[in-house]
Amino acid sequence: MLHDNRIPIPQGVVTVVTRNELRNSHAWKRAFQDKCKDHRYYEIVEDTLLQNDFEHHYLLLEDNSGRQRAIQPVFFVRQNLVEGVPGKVRSIVDEVRKIFPRFLTMRVLMVGCAAGAGDLGVSDKNDETWVAKALETELLKYAQQNKTSLIVFKDFYAEYRPALASLCSNGYARIPSMPITRLLLPYANWDEYFRTLSKASRKDLRRKFRKAERVAEIEMEVVSDITPFIDEIYPLYLAVHERSPLKFETLTKNYFCAIAQRMPEQARFFIWRHNGKIVAFSFCLVCGDAIYDECIGLDYSVALDLHLYFYTLRDIISWALQQRLKFYYSNPLNYEPKLHLDCELVPLDLYVRHTSALLNPIFRRVVKYLGPTRHDPVLQRFPNADQL
Repeated sequence: MLHDNRIPIPQGVVTVVTRNELRNSHAWKRAFQDKCKDHRYYEIVEDTLLQNDFEHHYLLLEDNSGRQRAIQPVFFVRQNLVEGVPGKVRSIVDEVRKIFPRFLTMRVLMVGCAAGAGDLGVSDKNDETWVAKALETELLKYAQQNKTSLIVFKDFYAEYRPALASLCSNGYARIPSMPITRLLLPYANWDEYFRTLSKASRKDLRRKFRKAERVAEIEMEVVSDITPFIDEIYPLYLAVHERSPLKFETLTKNYFCAIAQRMPEQARFFIWRHNGKIVAFSFCLVCGDAIYDECIGLDYSVALDLHLYFYTLRDIISWALQQRLKFYYSNPLNYEPKLHLDCELVPLDLYVRHTSALLNPIFRRVVKYLGPTRHDPVLQRFPNADQL
């Protein structure tokens, strides 16, 4: 429960505002205007993610002159701190949880987006450092008011490191989150790109594509409105989601439909059919000269035999090249094929602190051993792994 929606800080004041209060706010519409996921995306996430899992709020940051410098989305969630941690550490935690079921599961205040990488909600990049310092001052009070154990800046791009540097000298630990990947596209078409891959990768991909084409004819369609197909594609999304070792949010049917309806100029849904049946789909956002491959769905009754994952990658990259796009971004996990396709890592950071001044020095040391990237051996084989 919120106790006070206005929190004075040395730089000005932070006010907790509602979506209704943001409805006619010019500052809110400007907050992410240069980002792929603008204010509409945050509204869609709040409207469509399961409300029992996420409690969304918005912080309006004003300086002492009354100028609105940012509107920052935040949310509360109960988080399993060892999600995706394998091996001995996880087995020890599982044993402890037989007696204490909520061990290392905490109520967390997160800064950023519940379904995607985080951004500071500024309209002027020059305000980033000011906003970071303001949040640093305010968030601890806000988290303690709301009986929260942890504060997490969730999945912020490495470009924010200068602006967020002061967090690390004021109680926060910066740990690498699972990175996304990027492929540069200075090629005329798929064949030109394909020739740049290693001999082993080319041989392996040719074998996969030949096998798929011998077995079946697969047709691709690109649409901006997925609503007519939502009942067919959603089980495919869930099938992939359930296999993931890291599950933070579960997207809903309403999420996909809302993206199509409220962000139609950016939304692209790729659909693959075999014998008239949808066997794969991919949801992408096109922003400027880049395409972001957000999530995939596969029919596992045929996906492995037809190598559909590689089929979808080839078709999306080919389409992006036809559209003269310059960058292909792909979501975290499944790094092995992306390594062989010559993708590079795009680091994402978590900034974490405990709200207890007594426990935080210990927590800062322990949390680095729970970082998700420590347990993925493939990441270290990327040429730019040192950037993590």
